[in-house]
Amino acid sequence: MRTRLPVALALLLAAASASAYPVYYKEQFYKLFHTHYIQYPDDAIENIYWLEQAKKANFCNPLYALATIEDKRDWERYRYLFDMHLNLKLIEQHLRLGSKFDKRVAYFYNAPWRDENLDSLKTAESAYRAALLYWDETVALAGKAMGMRFVELDEVQAWVDEAYRIVEGELDYALIIGDELRRLEKVRTDFEKMDLSTY
Repeated sequence: MRTRLPVALALLLAAASASAYPVYYKEQFYKLFHTHYIQYPDDAIENIYWLEQAKKANFCNPLYALATIEDKRDWERYRYLFDMHLNLKLIEQHLRLGSKFDKRVAYFYNAPWRDENLDSLKTAESAYRAALLYWDETVALAGKAMGMRFVELDEVQAWVDEAYRIVEGELDYALIIGDELRRLEKVRTDFEKMDLSTY
């Protein structure tokens, strides 16, 4: 028994020294967001959680930003771009989640599972509508960021490109989600018309 006590104590001390660091800031929460080659609904839900936490959190000190910040204008544009990018990622994750429940076509042989398919469509619609909630804020932030065109932030150039596409109308999630909701409604109508005689 005596020989086990030091081993248990050593294991306890090792576990205590390997503790995780606390996460406080937007940038830290954003780094917890990740995508998988095959993304299951739980993965999308996890990402939505981390991105939502990032939205609520404060920015870290400019020294630790994801771009080089040299003055207040850099800092201002960085914050607009960061929040815009978070919203875009939230939209994408909600769309990805919805796509896992979306039945793109109501095939006649799905009639025996009509009610289950209707429930699945309801979940998909809920995810699509949740994605749409972020779009107006995203457009406003992109406009503010593009209003500061001469402030260069090389490390987040991809975010600048996203803002440009939004402002120019090349990327319009309101249009994309609207199309998805209209198609989903048609599929729902097709499922509602089904009965055992259609199989």
